[in-house]
Amino acid sequence: MLDLQIAIEQLYARQTDEFGDEYFRAFDEFKSALNEGRVRAAEPDPASPTGWKVNTWVKKGILLGFRIGCVVEMHLEVGGRFALPLSGITDETRREPGGLSYQFRDKHTFPLKQLPRDQNIRIVPGGSSIRDGCYIGKNVTCMPPMYVNVGAYVDDGAMIDSHALVGSCAQVGKRVHLSAGAQIGGVLEPIGAMPVIVEDEVLVGGNCGVYEGTMVGKGTVLAAGTILTGSTPVYDLVRDAVYRREGERPLMIPPGAVVVPGARAITTGRGKELGLSLYTPVIIKYRDEKTDQAVRLEELLR
Repeated sequence: MLDLQIAIEQLYARQTDEFGDEYFRAFDEFKSALNEGRVRAAEPDPASPTGWKVNTWVKKGILLGFRIGCVVEMHLEVGGRFALPLSGITDETRREPGGLSYQFRDKHTFPLKQLPRDQNIRIVPGGSSIRDGCYIGKNVTCMPPMYVNVGAYVDDGAMIDSHALVGSCAQVGKRVHLSAGAQIGGVLEPIGAMPVIVEDEVLVGGNCGVYEGTMVGKGTVLAAGTILTGSTPVYDLVRDAVYRREGERPLMIPPGAVVVPGARAITTGRGKELGLSLYTPVIIKYRDEKTDQAVRLEELLR
């Protein structure tokens, strides 16, 4: 893998608009490693203060793929007449009786991902897309419509519910449930920035957003509508603490926390006069037996 890393970094550093075969050979090998989970944009590292380290060369490889790719027309052919929704289909998109073709345009280096059958990945029909160059673990369930971007890592047993997004380079752990409308932001650039990380067994409620500069610890529960960003402090009512992003260190939600949307009053100036408050996430407790029972009910949906 060291040879691949060296090749990617050397090709990324070249200032040229002409891309020979060596670019595409190296990128194809790199993308295969991404698809198989052998390389990741970020990976666990017990020696790091956060428990994770960023692999900047992996991000360079993804950006290299965009640089060398050409925008082309791609077609998704469907054999069964009712395999996809019929809305928007015209005579021009119908390839043959009983068969359909959907057109889209993207860099030829990033087509739709081909999913291996031995992973037992379940993708329910209805308009989901998974971009090539991401890892989808065993027994992952994808409910329509959902989207996983290049560089993402979704570990075994996760569930990605309807209208959920896993952004570029985001790291999603084992048995994570991303509920309907959840948005897990990705961080491809800047190259050295840590992507969004959601550790094992986290429940992300409906319409939650976890964005740049955030790491969610193992077993955390995010109540519906909770928004986490690196610029928003989180108030821990149990431990009487406030968590913030500090420099290169991301906002870190402690393992097992139960986080709900909250508000804090503005205490100075015109905001105080008007009685205004600002949104803030609040940790109201840590997981207990009652919380675990509620979370286990999610298994029935898989």
